[in-house]
Amino acid sequence: MFVELSYEYAWIIPSCPLISSGVTGLVSFFFPKATKGLRRLCATFSILSLTVSPITTLVFFWEQSISHSTQQYLWSRILRDDISLKIGFSIDPLTLIMSVPVTTVGILVMIYSDSYMSHDQGYVRFFTYLSLFAASMLGLVFSPNSVQIYVFWELVGMCSYLLIGFWFARPSAANACQKAFVTNRIGDFGMLLGILGTYWLTGSFEIRELCDRFSGLVTSGSVNPVLANTIALSLSSGPVAKSAQFPLHVWLPDAMEGPTPISAIVHAATMVAAGIFFVARIFDLIESLPFSMSVISWVGAITALLGSTLALTQRDLKKGLAYSTMSQLGYMVLASGIGAYRSASFHLITHAYSKASSFLGSGSVIHAMEKVVGYSPNKSQNMLLMGGLRKYMPITGTTFLLGTLSMCGVPPLACFWSKDEIIAESWLNSPYLGWITSVTASFTAFYMFRIYLLTFEGNLRMGDVQSIGMDPFQLLESGISLWGETRGESAGVMVAEIREDTDPLKENLIQKETDKADSNVSPKRNSLKPKESDFVMLLPLVVSAIFTSTAGFIGVNVFQKEAGPDSLSEWLIPLVVPKNEAETLIELLTNSIGSVSFSLVGIFISYAIYGSSSFFGKILFNKIRDLNRNLFDSVGLSIQSWSLNRGYIDYYYKTYFIDTTLLLSKSVLFFDQWIVDGIVNGTGVLSLFGGGGARYGGGGRISYYSFGLITGLVSLVILATRLSAGGAT
Repeated sequence: MFVELSYEYAWIIPSCPLISSGVTGLVSFFFPKATKGLRRLCATFSILSLTVSPITTLVFFWEQSISHSTQQYLWSRILRDDISLKIGFSIDPLTLIMSVPVTTVGILVMIYSDSYMSHDQGYVRFFTYLSLFAASMLGLVFSPNSVQIYVFWELVGMCSYLLIGFWFARPSAANACQKAFVTNRIGDFGMLLGILGTYWLTGSFEIRELCDRFSGLVTSGSVNPVLANTIALSLSSGPVAKSAQFPLHVWLPDAMEGPTPISAIVHAATMVAAGIFFVARIFDLIESLPFSMSVISWVGAITALLGSTLALTQRDLKKGLAYSTMSQLGYMVLASGIGAYRSASFHLITHAYSKASSFLGSGSVIHAMEKVVGYSPNKSQNMLLMGGLRKYMPITGTTFLLGTLSMCGVPPLACFWSKDEIIAESWLNSPYLGWITSVTASFTAFYMFRIYLLTFEGNLRMGDVQSIGMDPFQLLESGISLWGETRGESAGVMVAEIREDTDPLKENLIQKETDKADSNVSPKRNSLKPKESDFVMLLPLVVSAIFTSTAGFIGVNVFQKEAGPDSLSEWLIPLVVPKNEAETLIELLTNSIGSVSFSLVGIFISYAIYGSSSFFGKILFNKIRDLNRNLFDSVGLSIQSWSLNRGYIDYYYKTYFIDTTLLLSKSVLFFDQWIVDGIVNGTGVLSLFGGGGARYGGGGRISYYSFGLITGLVSLVILATRLSAGGAT
């Protein structure tokens, strides 16, 4: 009775942030002047309101582990005999497991934002948007039917639009939020068609009911396979866009224009994970369609590999992490496509905490760098101008390192356990997918460790001519060679073109900066050093690092057996986490040697290139380069160009889609203006001149009218005579 009664109050979880968003939004709208004095009170109210959600979620989660029940609370929305549409909320293991990272990461980000956004003029507006996003995401998770899911799906997209474009006065942010909105609309339209298609076939919007009916129709052969696969792939197009999968991934790196806390919650832990959650929710529907499963798995594989290659030489700290997110989401989609949805769900949880730790750490770094170099994303987010920050920011550096090692797949951190399961499942399904996941793991270890080394190790490189050249894949621009050798420039001057954004769609935003340390940097600013963030920002970092270190242990078979048959982990594993067959921890680690080896290779190469004290690595690096310097430099430049130009995908989209659309639009405009309007306007002009001519020609004299009549009759007689003569001949 207690469990059933408590489940009736599950509406509290999404309602608390919704009420907070409504209250703060209305207060700031109607009383803008008073809100400035109450900004900290509004933030406190938002934090306390959202705190209720993770507490309630954890209570329900524990009760679910005891009861193992699935319950729904529904109310009729449309009262008609031919259609039954209900609203409400559903409580099952997948719902609660997904709501745990959403609420816990959400509250950490909100606490973190209190300090990070404290000096921003849109402080209250930010918390309003953030609370609305949390409410929308939780509403999506608890939705029992496809219509309600779609409503909250669109609300999540709207909140993403608002948060990405939070600094809407900046053209780059305004363009980024529009790009994200339009790209997601493409996938969402396909998802809407899929929802309508499933209702047309099954007559139901309820997720469990329509999945069972759809699967039964496919199994019995009552539905055309082409139609069934079309509907399933249409449903999957929504997650492809929302989870930044190829070919609709292009919005994610631009979304880094939003404040860094948004990158942590929206584009690492929650919104992009909504697509994975939806695929897991309708897994019973697509499981019976091998073609759709194969397409989904290969989309995930291409995305994982593409994201890892695009992240190899990124210079912007947040964009490097964004491509990492894209790659890891590809892992999850791949796992869902090969039937390992439990591995995908497990990796969703471990990745959420690991990437949140990395993004929050990057925000701490950017916050410190802005105080030193001033507010300029080209400088404060450029890893080539950082280095040595661990000695100035030890806590941030340590927590960032834990997130980095977790993403690299190093045991015993969280992502190791889930990523190893996906790699193993991929090898069992297809050797091609196995190679892709393994190589991607090596690339991931390379670029993640590169990000850490460039940011936290070595020496602080601001104003140092060699700092730009430290990156081995440097463009040959402005006197800086590919491998860091200066040509024709004095040692005291730093001359470089740092192209932070080479997106062809935003060519007007590409800035070429030529900075001279002596002239552009004041002695006072140049003497400043980065400092560790305050306690309010460090607390979420430490907590997320703890989750990053421990979340993966729920998937270790040894600990499951020690916990007992009625434990939480023993209940959780069969539902979400893949059952590992290893009997001992040593056996489990032995089975993981293959995947760990790929990661260690990536870490070694990264350290050999970027490690400041890697003497052996630098010797090996130079020896390989000396074998064929031109080939080596050409390969490096090609990798650099591929990465910084986003694989040229945005360029081709602009050339073949945007430019073509603009050309067709101009052609239609020309046809409308000169053909359609020309006929209408021409008819009017002829009528005007004809009427005017008739008015001036008609003088009222009978002799004129008689002359015209006789002339016309004579002309008709002559014409008729000639026609009849021609016919007689």
